[in-house]
Amino acid sequence: MKTFVTSTIRRGAAGVCLLLAALAAVAPLACGSDEASLPTVRQVEARYPYQGKLEAKIPVSTVELRVYQPADHLRRGGDLWAKVGPYVLLFSEETRALFEDFLGVSAVRAVTLTPSGNEVARATLPRDALNDLTWRRALAIASRARVEGTDRPSRLEALVRWGEDHTQFEYSRRYVRR
Repeated sequence: MKTFVTSTIRRGAAGVCLLLAALAAVAPLACGSDEASLPTVRQVEARYPYQGKLEAKIPVSTVELRVYQPADHLRRGGDLWAKVGPYVLLFSEETRALFEDFLGVSAVRAVTLTPSGNEVARATLPRDALNDLTWRRALAIASRARVEGTDRPSRLEALVRWGEDHTQFEYSRRYVRR
């Protein structure tokens, strides 16, 4: 009986050691640095196709996109074009993929500026603001605004309403009259 107990304990101890060794080998993959990873500035800037000047910053765990909006857009489009700028960037496949690929990103903030550097608008989209269903809706609204917004300003207005409902936003009084 003593031999049976001793061999069972040895086998059990060996099994536990093997299990612990396997967990130690797999733990970095499951709980390691990928869990809280952040992109580099270059990775962020490469993701967002933008005709003009786009800069990225990553203060702590928020990715900040800074884009320079052409002055003629603000002159022609007035309040509406001043408001819509951040939402065009935030509600995009690029932002959704950023959240999916980098679990350390807690929010994405888009800031639009004039060519001279004056802030026009800003909006911050927290990681958990949208679920799969609301992401699909956001992408559809933003896509329609991008494609039809110039001819149908109501598409831009819909995107602004959606953005104001799902982000923390702020508009410059200089460019947006309430």
